[in-house]
Amino acid sequence: MDREKEVLESALKLLREEIAPKANEIDMHPEALRSALHSLCTHELMALRRPAKYGGPGFSEESFRAFQEAVARYSGSLAFLQTQHQSAVSMISKSDNEELKDDYLPKMANGERLVGIGFSQLRRKGEPQMKATRVKGGYVLNGHVPWVTGWSFYPEFLIGATLPDGTAVFGVVPLVHTDKDAGKITLSEPMRLAAMESPMTVTADLTNWHLPDKLVAFVKPSGWIQNNDLINIALQGHFALGCARAGLDIVEAAGRKKDLPLVIKAYEKLSKELEECREATTKAQATADEETTAERLKLRAWAIDLAVRCAHAAVAASSGAANSINHPAQRVYREALVYTVSAQTVPIMEATLERIVGR
Repeated sequence: MDREKEVLESALKLLREEIAPKANEIDMHPEALRSALHSLCTHELMALRRPAKYGGPGFSEESFRAFQEAVARYSGSLAFLQTQHQSAVSMISKSDNEELKDDYLPKMANGERLVGIGFSQLRRKGEPQMKATRVKGGYVLNGHVPWVTGWSFYPEFLIGATLPDGTAVFGVVPLVHTDKDAGKITLSEPMRLAAMESPMTVTADLTNWHLPDKLVAFVKPSGWIQNNDLINIALQGHFALGCARAGLDIVEAAGRKKDLPLVIKAYEKLSKELEECREATTKAQATADEETTAERLKLRAWAIDLAVRCAHAAVAASSGAANSINHPAQRVYREALVYTVSAQTVPIMEATLERIVGR
């Protein structure tokens, strides 16, 4: 068995046996989530896209998306938290800053270095919310980051800031209240969220914060994040597919417990549709270009639609018990909300609404 397959099978076993039974607790309590994150670190599963040069395993796209879908199936809050760090690993791996890679990448699988991300502000039109100015030895950052997930879990995050020429610099900064050398980082209280609140999402304000060159990952051209969003249209859909499978797990269990053929029939029909959506999504990812954008938007909307419908089916099959905050159907139904809007762009919103209205 090659290493990638072995690591993936070990990860899936961990998720099924240790994470899934605690999913509701993980969703409600940061300390339970912290324990789950520690389990991923202990098994060195937090840097799956890390190149072999830095410890590997350098997962293929197929294996990585299988892992991400599985985490979303067994715990939405853990999926939401760990993907921030996995994204930081992937981005730092592509940096030309060898000093940064040598310092961070060897320590990013087991929890020695945990890094979140905070650059959704680059998607927003108009005056940049986070600005950078080039100075000797680095950059000075000023502005607002509206969304950083992982406060108290991740000591640092990869920030994106806009330069005067429209390019964007990315670098590592603390995810803690900090006031030193005339620079300041101020964090909000954790946001109250309808779902996935335990990963502790905050806003960050930076005032004259100095980002040294040694912590700069790269400078990206103007419009980079929009182009990246186009590439990731279908990729992000795997979280929704994992959520859909979570809903179907509940439908199947309810059907067998209540011995209701109609519930089992609904499970079988939705399962078939889920496999069709996954197969089409995987195929579309292999040919991601401008010509396939419309098709991939439809697939993303399909995955979102499936997550919501399967979660709704879980609620219906669970009857009144689903209204309990402690019932898994309640959690999965709320998670479907998150996957509806995660990494959402206007075209994804439009495709989602068109599918809803089209039904």
